[in-house]
Amino acid sequence: MSGRLSAVLAAALALVLILAIAVFPLLLGDLGLRAEFSARNLAPGASHLFGTDQMGRDILARSLHGLALSLWVGLIAAGLSVLISALIAMASGLGRRADQVAGFVTDGFLAMPHLMLLILLAFAFGGGTTAVILAVAVSHWPRLARILRAELLQIRAAPYVETARALGRSRLHITWHHILPHLLPQMLVGFLLMFPHAILHEAALTFLGFGLEPSRPAIGVMLSEAMRHISAGRWWLAVFPGVMLLALVLSFEMLGTALRRLISPREAQC
Repeated sequence: MSGRLSAVLAAALALVLILAIAVFPLLLGDLGLRAEFSARNLAPGASHLFGTDQMGRDILARSLHGLALSLWVGLIAAGLSVLISALIAMASGLGRRADQVAGFVTDGFLAMPHLMLLILLAFAFGGGTTAVILAVAVSHWPRLARILRAELLQIRAAPYVETARALGRSRLHITWHHILPHLLPQMLVGFLLMFPHAILHEAALTFLGFGLEPSRPAIGVMLSEAMRHISAGRWWLAVFPGVMLLALVLSFEMLGTALRRLISPREAQC
C-alpha cells in the first residue's frame, strides 16, 4: 500500500471517529446528564455498557458529552493559538528588530514550565471555560510560530518574491498573495497537531481544579470525581473516560500526521 493511500485511509478513519464523537451527544439528549439514583454505581453490563457513577449517570453517554465539550474547547483554543503563531511569524518578517523581539518573546514562553504556565494563566483569567481556552491558546503557539517563521524566511528569499519586490509590489501585496498561501498548509497541519495538546491540557487543568466548572460534563471533572471512588473498586469511572479521551487525542494525531504526509510528496512515498 502506497504512503499516500495509507495516509488517506488513516485520515478517513480519524474523521469518522471525530464526527461520531461530535454527533452522538446530540442524539443522546440529556442522557448521561440527569441523575438516576435507582441505578447508582452499576458495574459495566448490558443495560449500561460502561457502568454508572455515584449519581446513576451513564458513563458512556456522559463521556461522549465530555468529549464533545472538549472538541469545542480544543477547536477555539487551537484556532486562537494558530492565529497568534501566524501573527508572531509575520511580525518576524517586518525587520531585524521586530524579529529579535518576536524571538525573545517566543523563547521566553518556551523556557517556562508548560503546566505551570497553564495553571498561572488559567488562574489569572479567573477560571472556567473561557479561562481554559485563553490559557491553552496563549501557551501553545511558540513551537508553531518557530516553524512558520522558518518557512517565512525561506519564502521571502524565493525568486518569485524577489521579482515581485523588484516590480514595486507593496509588502502587504507580497504577504497576502505570495507568503500567506504558502503558510496556510503549515498552519492547517499545526492546527490539527495542536488540537490533541489543547484537549489534553484542558482535561489536565480541569482535573487539577483550575479548568471547567464541576457542573459541566467534562472528562477532567469525571476523572477527578473518579479518584474518590477507585479505592472502592469502581475502576470503570476512570478507565473508560480516560480511554475515550486517549482515542480522541490519537484520532487528531493520526489526522494531522496523515495530512502532513499528503501535503509533503517526499513523506507520501515513505
